[in-house]
Amino acid sequence: MPVRATKRGDERTPLEGSFDVLICGASFAGLTVARELAGAGADVLVIDRYEIGERQTSACAAPTEWIEGLGLGASIRQSFRDLVIRTPHKGFRWTLPFTFSTFDYRMLCELLWAQGAGARFETAKVHGRSNAPNGDVVVHTDRGDLRAPLVVDALGWRRVLSERPDAIQPPDARLSRGLEVHPHGSSPDLAIWLDPRYIGPGYGWDFPAGDERRVGVGSFDPRLHVKDPTVLLAGDLDLPPDGYQGNWIPHQMREATGGGVFFAGDSAGHCLPTTAEGIRPAFYFSLACGRELRLVLEGRQTREQALARYAAFCEDKRYAWTWMLRTQRLVGRLNPHPAMTSMLEAMDRPRFVRWAFEHYRGICPADVIDAGLPAAAAPARATVAA
Repeated sequence: MPVRATKRGDERTPLEGSFDVLICGASFAGLTVARELAGAGADVLVIDRYEIGERQTSACAAPTEWIEGLGLGASIRQSFRDLVIRTPHKGFRWTLPFTFSTFDYRMLCELLWAQGAGARFETAKVHGRSNAPNGDVVVHTDRGDLRAPLVVDALGWRRVLSERPDAIQPPDARLSRGLEVHPHGSSPDLAIWLDPRYIGPGYGWDFPAGDERRVGVGSFDPRLHVKDPTVLLAGDLDLPPDGYQGNWIPHQMREATGGGVFFAGDSAGHCLPTTAEGIRPAFYFSLACGRELRLVLEGRQTREQALARYAAFCEDKRYAWTWMLRTQRLVGRLNPHPAMTSMLEAMDRPRFVRWAFEHYRGICPADVIDAGLPAAAAPARATVAA
């Protein structure tokens, strides 16, 4: 488990100033945006409440092609071609058209940060924002006020820089919740449980990562607690409930821009419903965000053009979130009944599994890594504007 390394006490000196780009959040989304600005010659500051790689809140698994494509392969701990699904009545083993890999969170973050050469990092807790008369966004932190014409909120589900952050608070917001433990152990299988003994509207998981097991339970209903089900699942696997970590998980796409701010990762709802896969979408949309920002820094479009283009790029994928949310609701209704097993039996065909997962893969395809700016329209040349 990560060791807390955040600055405290006298180390938390005042921090203020103006920057070309301010990225709030130093996990998958924020670090990917910074990666895309490397070599742009801009004054880029990344801030987070925690040190880079310090606070893992995910089971840390993603399609292998994304991890390797981004040059982060050294962080991989274990790879899987099969997905094992267990119900109270039957087990299934599906061979996927691509592999998933679990990885070391700290190492991946450090590798990703190294690719954002030129950016600076500071620890600071973000409280909110306001707008300066010249159009800059002013970000208020526990160490002082920071301002920039280009600001990214990659702080997670709380969407701190939103104009209405109170509108997305649990348990009334469109959030799922998850909790997992990290006992020592190994297993060859990436496994999912659709078993109402653990949770009805949700699922359990076991994501091995070398000599560590990441075992947890997620609920689509934020009002349902998941600690007892997680302990139960770990016990059924003869594993101790060691090393708790949990988080709220957005399961609806949110507005990608607002008040002059770019939102990426969980703050924009870039986490797929049903599967709660958020790492691949965070990479995907943050690449687009970073490339739009780079065009502004290069004087090839205005901030307003970048905001509009990034919002349109995210909106173009909303249909996938809508359908995945419908699937999530279906799973939540069927999970307590034998009908879930019957549905999985109908799907248990190699051709169907390949077809379904290729479509799922296509929601956020890895080919954007080397494809340059993924938006369709060519940007107009313009000077940087606030």
